[in-house]
Amino acid sequence: MPPTVQPLNTDFIVVGSGLAGLRAATEIAQAQREVWLLTKDMAEDSSTRWAQGGIAAALSDEDRVGFHERDTLEAGDGLSEPAAVRILVEEGPRYVMELIDWGTEFDREGFRLHFTQEGAHSARRVLHAEGDSTGREIVRALLTKTATFPNIRFVPHAFTAELIVEDGECIGVRFIDEADGRAHLLLARAVLLATGGWGRVFRETTNPPQATGDGLALAWRAGAEIVDGEFVQFHPTALAVPGAPRFLLSEALRGEGAILRDQHGVRFMAGRHPRAELAPRDVISREIVRHLAEAGGEHVLLDMTHLPASFVRNRFPGIFETCKEYGIDISREPVPVLPAAHYAMGGIRTDLQGRASLPRLYAAGEVAGTGVHGANRLASNSLLEGLVFGARSGAAMVEDSYGFPQPPQHDRLRADLPFLPAPQDVAGLEKQVREIAWEKVGIIRDAEGLVQAIDALSALAPRRQAEGAPFRAGFESENLRLIALLAARAALAREESRGAHFRTDFPQKDDVRWTAHSLQRIGSAGVARIPLGELAERASGDPRGDRRRRAEGR
Repeated sequence: MPPTVQPLNTDFIVVGSGLAGLRAATEIAQAQREVWLLTKDMAEDSSTRWAQGGIAAALSDEDRVGFHERDTLEAGDGLSEPAAVRILVEEGPRYVMELIDWGTEFDREGFRLHFTQEGAHSARRVLHAEGDSTGREIVRALLTKTATFPNIRFVPHAFTAELIVEDGECIGVRFIDEADGRAHLLLARAVLLATGGWGRVFRETTNPPQATGDGLALAWRAGAEIVDGEFVQFHPTALAVPGAPRFLLSEALRGEGAILRDQHGVRFMAGRHPRAELAPRDVISREIVRHLAEAGGEHVLLDMTHLPASFVRNRFPGIFETCKEYGIDISREPVPVLPAAHYAMGGIRTDLQGRASLPRLYAAGEVAGTGVHGANRLASNSLLEGLVFGARSGAAMVEDSYGFPQPPQHDRLRADLPFLPAPQDVAGLEKQVREIAWEKVGIIRDAEGLVQAIDALSALAPRRQAEGAPFRAGFESENLRLIALLAARAALAREESRGAHFRTDFPQKDDVRWTAHSLQRIGSAGVARIPLGELAERASGDPRGDRRRRAEGR
């Protein structure tokens, strides 16, 4: 008989303490409901904290919501969901102003908000804080706000290892408490995954160590649908210094005039795209890879030396200090850079209120596949998406819960996890996964490499032990392998090039066959398609109506 424990109960569970999770928890708490917020590190240790460039919103006098909508759709390369984009740009300004009311201190010129311009934006609409510390400032303000609610309970160092599904509905989670090394059960009316992205799948990445795709893997194993796994945005300018992490050098550097040069000092983007250094990120990343293949060299250079040194230091203090730690003064010398994995456009399929295809499961932020970003994310729309859809998801959870029963009152549930990754050679497995993903599922792809990646990743399925103490690193390494495999399968299925997905064997966009989202679900063969405009329609039914029909025997 497996061991059993008395489960814990709450109203709602939020997994992840970035912008989307904090905003959802605030929405729930304002409705006088209890919410447990689980985070695998400390509350402030999220990917949001590392966001430099800013948050986009049509708030300046020179901008319009319609301009922001147009830019987002253009960046999405024909695959952004129009309804989701409209919600993002129309509701975004209100939620950004709310952040300001809650104490977020964006940079100003006198009393006026200061807006900057980034790649593929047609207007200066990007707000920033402390120059290049926008995410950190937003997290600070939201943590201060959430601290005012006694009904938000933070649970740090809690690694969520499994979603609990009963009668086809998500009713809670199993999490590993790293304080005692044991698995615990937590049951609730509904669960929100706001776990961020999975950039650590790739050898070269700007993502922090936490970004191991845990939420996507949890949803997949529980039976939720996953969309657009092939679309990964590679940021073109990550610090390329031996021994240094791939620290992101913000889009805003190029927005303020930074120039890309090769190792001979030649500017190469001016003749390759009408917007030159302000071209979409996928375009610049591919051009860097191509230029290095043609001209040789190990990196290119990002040059700001033609701008006033005092401006560079004051506008980008965090970047300036970080580069200086590695011996580079960006105001006086060009910075060596290379592309690195940065952001996942796809994720858990949701409707416009964050509902996943698995009843009582919700998702928001980078882990969600709302269709907002399409095939390529517009710079600085990620924080806005987490803010807007985090709030919408929290509100939907509260509203929907009136059709859900009280948290289950099971006397006993099994405490064992469905599997335990064996502890042997976890670091070696992760290294192999990241190398395969970078070489075969990276910036430039083809069928041969993708098939090789699928075979290699399938062969790396880790050994599993039936019992023993659970440990976080084992689950993280398996999550990375699984997500890399899903991305490779989706990339192989999409026989075209669009946005951040580029294949040398299918270099053209195919609007006839592929104006559609890719869809994967455990137990289903192959990769299915969802036509543009239908992503949100079947993500989930009316949870209250579904429950009522079941109760009536229909």
